[in-house]
Amino acid sequence: MHDRPRPPAAPARPVELTAHGDTRIDLWAWLQDRDDPTVIEYLEAENAYARAATTHTEALQKAIYQEIKGRVQETDVSPPTRRGPWDYFSRTFEGRQYPAHGRRPAGAVPGEGEVVLVDENTLAAGHEYFALGGLAVSPDDSVLAYSTDTTGGERYTLHFRDAITGGDLPDLIEDVYYGLAWANDNRTIFYTRPDAAVRPYQVWRHMLGTPAAEDALVLHEDDEHFFVSVGRARTGRYVLVGLDSKTTSEIHVVPADDPTAPARVVAPRRSGVEYSVEHHEGPGGGRFFIVTNADDARDFALMEAPDSASGPEHWVEVLPHRPGVRLDAVDAFAHHLVVSERRDGLQRLVVRRLSDGAEHEVSMPEPVYSAWVGENLEFDVDTLRFDYTSLVEPLTAYDEHLERADRTLVKRAPVLGGFDSGEYTSTRIWAIASDGVRIPISVVHRRDVALDGSAPALLHGYGSYEISSDPAFSFARLTLLDRGFVYAIAHVRGGGEMGRDWYENGRLTRKRNTFTDFIACAEHLVVSGYTSADRLGARGGSAGGLLVGAVVNLRPDLFRAVVAQVPFVDCLTTMLDPSLPLTVTEWEEWGNPRGDADVYAYMKAYSPYDNVAECDYPAILVTAGLNDPRVSFWEPAKWVAKLRATKTDDRPLILKTEMGAGHGGPSGRYDAWRDEALVLAFLIDQLTGGTP
Repeated sequence: MHDRPRPPAAPARPVELTAHGDTRIDLWAWLQDRDDPTVIEYLEAENAYARAATTHTEALQKAIYQEIKGRVQETDVSPPTRRGPWDYFSRTFEGRQYPAHGRRPAGAVPGEGEVVLVDENTLAAGHEYFALGGLAVSPDDSVLAYSTDTTGGERYTLHFRDAITGGDLPDLIEDVYYGLAWANDNRTIFYTRPDAAVRPYQVWRHMLGTPAAEDALVLHEDDEHFFVSVGRARTGRYVLVGLDSKTTSEIHVVPADDPTAPARVVAPRRSGVEYSVEHHEGPGGGRFFIVTNADDARDFALMEAPDSASGPEHWVEVLPHRPGVRLDAVDAFAHHLVVSERRDGLQRLVVRRLSDGAEHEVSMPEPVYSAWVGENLEFDVDTLRFDYTSLVEPLTAYDEHLERADRTLVKRAPVLGGFDSGEYTSTRIWAIASDGVRIPISVVHRRDVALDGSAPALLHGYGSYEISSDPAFSFARLTLLDRGFVYAIAHVRGGGEMGRDWYENGRLTRKRNTFTDFIACAEHLVVSGYTSADRLGARGGSAGGLLVGAVVNLRPDLFRAVVAQVPFVDCLTTMLDPSLPLTVTEWEEWGNPRGDADVYAYMKAYSPYDNVAECDYPAILVTAGLNDPRVSFWEPAKWVAKLRATKTDDRPLILKTEMGAGHGGPSGRYDAWRDEALVLAFLIDQLTGGTP
């Protein structure tokens, strides 16, 4: 056994927090003050402890890093995406952290006539962290707009570059958020701004060559439940401005030929009604295709309306509501619609001919997979770019002929090191939840793994925001599979895998279903012989970190090791404070404990931080980001401090905080692989006793 270092002390400083007549004593609330030098000192001490506590796995970490790196074709190019006279692509280079983005003449072979538009490595030079937020080329292909973040705080700076000469333009706009949309004059661009809580709440219009101080405010949203977004219709006819809360939508449009025209609403917001729009233009004129849950279409229906008269009174049904078939989105092309939907927990793509409504489903080669509409920049085309992956097949791009239903392989991500997908098997199994509901689990392992309970296993979960944890390939995961691990995804309620009801039954005052579903999946893996409780790990990030945090309070005996990345574990404290980033917008997902005593009591009963118990816990690795605008760094820091002071075991409890990054952790790919190597080494060490 290695000598264990001593963890840093987090002194208790009691603070009383009172709501609805209930008082909580928070001993570590002082960790919320990032301006207090002692807080930074404490986080640095925890990082030093994390390094010391994982020293014995350094050789394993290095081996894993080399394995991941050895599987990736480091110098590579993405599948090209055509727009007009150019094919656009991104390219990676061995030894460089970030991709470069470029273009070449349409139809040219890679390397022929290529022009580099933006090299992220150049932009990232001298910065500990770098992220490209947006990248948009003007309609005439002459100007590039791109935004950069060097802190991880997701507040970007917008730059402009002459795409012909490569020279940067003097225009510079600070403090923007995601989303860029060009008007057709090739001089006007729309962008969004975040408020103090990092909520995008405004859309602005900038004209090249003018000072940013003269930019025009296009739309301002006061309601803190709503986020604004901006994009450009594939037809090029409209700039689309979205306003979305967790339960309500409203979309405005600006003619791309007349960018100074006032934004016009497609359909006024109605509480509880969500919709999205896709523009189409044909011989009969322009129209909007509208995906909506209006009129009790719980799993959404498809409507259409003239773009000149788009209110609900003009909506005509194209696809009716089909209970159990979740209509996610529609992509419109000149002669076809591509419908993205979910049935039986799987993503499906259906091509619909506009002239007569004839349909065909895009066939998939495996029973458990992920597939989605890829980047399709042009409107008048006869092929669809879609992306496909599974737990055993790497990301693959196909072009499907919309009429003939045949396809061309564009690119399959290479996997080096002798990878053979036939050596692995993936399947879908079902657990029975405590209330009798069947919960799908996606599972992958090597074919030669004995399913007699002896294999180590990792169970991953998320289960919030109607986001689906779809099965996808991972270069890093092969490190576990090749060491005899079983890997499983618990498709718990709160996600979107099984339709709108699946989501509704895992949110607000039904959130506990998310946690008990995950427990049921873990128990099923054990009972079915995939693993045993002393060789089972759990992993989740952000809201998935809340999930695993709640689960280890409920069933600490069921897991040997847990990884909680940027976990939302002090959820009650955050949801009580409307001054914190994103709190008000999150009330529609979690409930408002500030305004409702019953919601307060419900959240308090599951909040991981508030329910740490005096008992034995699994080994736990926790990560945080000092600049994280989504889950404040102090949530995982406080949780770890409370666990240290309360739990009765001597298993490892490690907190690693990125001091110069945000929610996504390290930004460069090599740094991200090293970070993943640390996580995987921790799991291997705990679940197999460090077997190399």
